[in-house]
Amino acid sequence: MANRKGFTLAELIIGLAVVVILIGIALPRLRTLIDENNLAKAETELKALQAAVESYAAGPGKAYPETGSSWQSALTDASTKPRLIGIPLRDPFSGAGASYRYGKTADGKFYVIWSVGPDHQPDLTFNAVTGAVTAADDDLYVSNGNVGSGGF
Repeated sequence: MANRKGFTLAELIIGLAVVVILIGIALPRLRTLIDENNLAKAETELKALQAAVESYAAGPGKAYPETGSSWQSALTDASTKPRLIGIPLRDPFSGAGASYRYGKTADGKFYVIWSVGPDHQPDLTFNAVTGAVTAADDDLYVSNGNVGSGGF
């Protein structure tokens, strides 16, 4: 029998099995680390947005930004001195890269800014009359008049 170099089929299968087991151990931990990072990022950005909204309301117009899909544009506008945030911030839990959600009461006294959270589902309800916030599940939010529970 000639002296052959290389791996046998059994050695290759065992090596592949070890690699698959290691990947199976590492992937859930990686997912957890990504979620923890996104939670920290969302909390930080929500606080920054809250500070920007409060600063905007303290300015010449003395009102919170209007609601709608481009509510952050008032905070990033170059004519706002000083510019409150550089670019619109995106919710790290939004699959489509959407911005954080924002709502304010009809009388303009209360607002809420929120992230859909790790389950990627918007479970927060905001009463546009009273300013009450009810957060179910894992949504993260900041508000100036919260009478609900949750937040961070």
